[in-house]
Amino acid sequence: MTIALLTTIVAIVIFGLVVLVHEAGHFLAARRVGMWVEEFSIGFGPALWSRVKNGTRYSLRLFPLGGYNLLPGENPAEEDQETEEMPEHLSRPHDTYDRRRPVLPAAVKGKFFDEAPPSHRFFVILCGAMMNFVLGYFLLVVLLCGQDAITSCMIYDFLGDAPASQASGLQAGDEILAVNGHACFVAEDIVYELQRTPDYTASMTVLRGKDVIELPAVHFDSTTAEDGTTTMVLDFQVYGIPKTPRTVASWAGRYFLYYARAILRGFIDMFTGRVSINQLSGPVGLVSAVSQAVRYGWKDVVSLAALITVNLGIFNLLPIPGLDGFKLVFLAVECVSGKTVPAKVQAALNAAGIVALLTLVILVTFQDITKFM
Repeated sequence: MTIALLTTIVAIVIFGLVVLVHEAGHFLAARRVGMWVEEFSIGFGPALWSRVKNGTRYSLRLFPLGGYNLLPGENPAEEDQETEEMPEHLSRPHDTYDRRRPVLPAAVKGKFFDEAPPSHRFFVILCGAMMNFVLGYFLLVVLLCGQDAITSCMIYDFLGDAPASQASGLQAGDEILAVNGHACFVAEDIVYELQRTPDYTASMTVLRGKDVIELPAVHFDSTTAEDGTTTMVLDFQVYGIPKTPRTVASWAGRYFLYYARAILRGFIDMFTGRVSINQLSGPVGLVSAVSQAVRYGWKDVVSLAALITVNLGIFNLLPIPGLDGFKLVFLAVECVSGKTVPAKVQAALNAAGIVALLTLVILVTFQDITKFM
């Protein structure tokens, strides 16, 4: 099997799985509180497969880079037709709304989205991102199970005759708790924080025995490549931790926090101008990343899949028009104040946000294409 074909298959599986889990989160949450889901679709465009069961149409569509749950009443400003005009097999259930629903009702017996309490609507919108986080954690568990050992944050030994970091106060046996004031959950956190240190000198908080020690100026040497790029030299090694069910479960949580914080800080860097928009990647860039991961092996593929699903979850929770996070803001206001933001206002803001996001995707995709030309 060629790399191109394998990349295509893996990319479709990753994107399809991430979207499926996200939309399943919305779907299961809606079923849990008794809402009617008119259609559950994976992908956009023409339907490749479709089936109606219990008043819900399940669809698989041509383009797998997304999906949706069609919840009648979610966009009331755009829904003026009466439900009696719908086909009989997709007609609205007429059962009364009951909050004491079973976990997964076999048949949909709820009212429209906008007729449910705001707390239920908040729950349904939130569960898409939450399921992405669950998938990300599961993939990290799989990744750690495939490793020989788990890398800790405790220094084992130093490299070289006179390492600069040891001369600055680090000692073998120190567990690095924080770098530049940012907690270190995993060893990759140490590398990430040191890469953001401009003068090769970082403040560190370490656990030495039972004492927490502050090291205000730990210096590292640097090296210069042939192209003139200067990078910091990490001059110490860390211990490995034996794998047990407990350590795998615990450190998968630590890696999840590492991924989530790095992604969130990446968004903050972009909005504050620290990172240029030219460094963003769209679908083409993601496929290129999948291709590289496929070349390195299954562990890199699983790691990338975990990164993508956590990224999607966090991105969807941002309070940006057109995203789930923006809807959650309105629902939170409604939960607290009891007042609903006018549907036309919500629809207008969401439409503007969707247009802006689609424009960004087009620009980033064009940028990705030019990189490979």
